[in-house]
Amino acid sequence: MTSKRDYYEVLGIGKSASADEIKKAFRRAAVEHHPDRGGDETKFKELNEAYEVLKDEGKRKRYDQFGHAGVGGNGGAGGNPFGGYGPQGQEMHFDFGDLGLGDIFSSFFGGGGQQQSRQHQARGRDVETNVEISFEKAVFGTEVELNLNLDDTCEHCKGTTAEPGHELVTCDQCKGAGQVMTVTRTIFGDIQQAAVCPKCKGKGKIPEKICSVCHGKGTQHKKQKVELKIPAGVDDGATIRLREHGEAIANGPKGDLYVNLRVKPHKHFTREGDLILSETHISMIDAALGAEIDVDTVDGEVRMKIPAGTQSGSDFKLSNHGVPHLKGSTRGAHIVTVHVDTPTKLSKQQQELLKQFDQDTSKKKLWN
Repeated sequence: MTSKRDYYEVLGIGKSASADEIKKAFRRAAVEHHPDRGGDETKFKELNEAYEVLKDEGKRKRYDQFGHAGVGGNGGAGGNPFGGYGPQGQEMHFDFGDLGLGDIFSSFFGGGGQQQSRQHQARGRDVETNVEISFEKAVFGTEVELNLNLDDTCEHCKGTTAEPGHELVTCDQCKGAGQVMTVTRTIFGDIQQAAVCPKCKGKGKIPEKICSVCHGKGTQHKKQKVELKIPAGVDDGATIRLREHGEAIANGPKGDLYVNLRVKPHKHFTREGDLILSETHISMIDAALGAEIDVDTVDGEVRMKIPAGTQSGSDFKLSNHGVPHLKGSTRGAHIVTVHVDTPTKLSKQQQELLKQFDQDTSKKKLWN
């Protein structure tokens, strides 16, 4: 995998650049490299990625501290980290947010499937459904059972529309062409037009004897169970496409099933790409002297070391406790933001000790 360039270098700015300077640099470079203006698409995506991080104060802070590992990068610059196929040939689609490139990638990964299905009449209807899963199941993957009411292939005639033991024969109305010609008389003369044959519905063949179960429809409406494997690392808003798991049609393939995933929010964790973020609180004493504390992760409690002199708002990285990469065996990090709690109720003795500490500190500053 190609290593990513430094985000400041991508935008052509220094690390001390202000928010306004970051915005101006991005706009200037985006105009130059926008694909609609003949620019380099890969470079444009790299600019977007850099800007999305540096414009956000929290993400920029983590990037300055941990580099690319601190902002949930999933793939090389300019690549689609989520493209491809899930388990058992399940095709997956993802929302690219405000990158403005969603339409481009949907053409590569099948996003236009529903539109294409409307253009091909000899194919079953596409079906869309929603599934909600927990935060943990999105991280580690899961299997769900979908219960759907769909038009399925008729078990009696196997979708041929003909009674078993009988065949499909050439339509006697269109002579197998699937079309019939109509003539309309107008003041300008006779206008000849081709229309779909009303008897065979454009197929060119009709059953010698109509199926006694589906009455020539070729399908039966019934309940179906579909086993869906959801891969580890899937995010909210993803869509999994199951080919030919939609509704059936006579003498043609089934449509596709589109499953839209919704991930329930977690009480303590949030997610940014392959990062998991959380917060914890420590005492002023632990912050000053250092300590070891237990923090919750999706893998359970993990021991984390707090160095002496830790300031409130500091971030700590727990490697390999984040979200698994969809296209790899590695995992992101878990970033823990530490908040130092200031005591609100002190005894007189505690107050005196703090005053003495403050005086000692002031003397050191004076003589040093």
